[in-house]
Amino acid sequence: MSESFTSSRRSFVSITGLDVKRNSPSNTHAMGSTTLNNHSKQPRLIGHGGIIPLRISTILTLSVIFSLFFILSISFAFMGDEGDEPYFKKTLNDVAQNNPGLVLLGESIDVDVDEPSVTVRWSIIGCGDAYTLANSTGIHGSSCGLPVVPLRIYVDSNADAKADYNPAQLPFVQNTGQRRNIQNLVQFDSDHVLDVHRARLYPFDTYLLTTTLRAINPANETIPIQKITSIDQTSNFYIDVSDLDSYGTLADGTQSPSRDVDFRVSRPGQARAFALLLFAVSWMLTHVSIGYVILDWYTEVVKTSLVKHLVLTFAILLVHPQLRNSMPDAPGYDGVLIDCIGFFPQMILSATAVIILLIMLIAREFDLNDIDTHNSYAPLPPAPTVYKGSRKKSTSSGTLTVGRTSSIHIGHNDLSRLIGHLNGEFVFPPPSTGSQVHRRNASSKAELNSVYWSKKFDKPRTAVLQGVDEEYLKSVVE
Repeated sequence: MSESFTSSRRSFVSITGLDVKRNSPSNTHAMGSTTLNNHSKQPRLIGHGGIIPLRISTILTLSVIFSLFFILSISFAFMGDEGDEPYFKKTLNDVAQNNPGLVLLGESIDVDVDEPSVTVRWSIIGCGDAYTLANSTGIHGSSCGLPVVPLRIYVDSNADAKADYNPAQLPFVQNTGQRRNIQNLVQFDSDHVLDVHRARLYPFDTYLLTTTLRAINPANETIPIQKITSIDQTSNFYIDVSDLDSYGTLADGTQSPSRDVDFRVSRPGQARAFALLLFAVSWMLTHVSIGYVILDWYTEVVKTSLVKHLVLTFAILLVHPQLRNSMPDAPGYDGVLIDCIGFFPQMILSATAVIILLIMLIAREFDLNDIDTHNSYAPLPPAPTVYKGSRKKSTSSGTLTVGRTSSIHIGHNDLSRLIGHLNGEFVFPPPSTGSQVHRRNASSKAELNSVYWSKKFDKPRTAVLQGVDEEYLKSVVE
């Protein structure tokens, strides 16, 4: 028998291609005396479909290289304006060729929506040979230069002149003899009040500014201003400039030529995009805080999850002011539209969510304390013991085991009544607690023949349970 088993085992091993070595200490398995040889321990080659897997170090190196390349690429944006043509060159050359005369350039504009006001720094320039000071050409790369005659500039018909220009005050360069363009001698500032009818629509707020300027020479003669222009974009505003000829009437009825200019100030497209994105992110965070409240209200979450949601909601409440302040050149908390439909409702909803979560946490703390206190004074009864096993029957120990998978403990007296009931006998109900049981004395009992009783009635009684259903037995016991 053993030889046939050994031969069959060898044939199985030979069929599966495994070589079994016996009695080899180095190749013995912990659960048997035979193991596979070294051929079975060799690693199996796994194909990757032509794709070479990368190591973690390689992936990290490529990520760092990509990050540096991205930073260098966007850094070239700061070098884009160096080779561009000067902004006012084309406008000045056009005036010098087609309509020579005096030009005012708004080279710097400061828009303050909180004030609200606009400050413009003007440069006085002459275009054309008859209006240009010698050795002063080349301003902004054009053929224009400084005015040749002294001038007084009036803004918005004020009684006092805003600027007094005198070319005799301009110094010369010692080596070249070129006139120096001193800013305070050829530039002046003018302050204007903004129209704020649409200031509430941030970041879609727009402002309108209109002003008029005129120039007078020392002979009190009006010099026509041929062109007024300015830069079209600041760091946080886009400016649309348009000018037109005008005139004013003096006291003697004569007309004095002037030049009017309109400034339409609005937000750049990128500033509006960033403000709207921050506005949307704030609302998303608000919805997250509301979602935490709904989740904890309709679900039975554990205490740790409720505390975590409370902390996150409170963090969202603190993030809202930071996102509001991150908006580009945002106005103060003055009740603008973006605050009425954004910041203030977001703060209210997030703060309400924090309060609700805090109340829920306190309420659940009290519920847990009540449950612990109730359990300490009124412990629950122990669960009935259920044993797994096969069908058994035992009356000597007071235990009846019925069924294939469980058993139930009952008292000895109850077991006797249950057996009698199942065998078709009449069983008296058990006496209730506190009831009085009457017993006869020994003298009042009838004396019967013991032999007769032993032969006729004293037969051994056996409790037999056949085909008792477990579910039926449980219902009877209960």
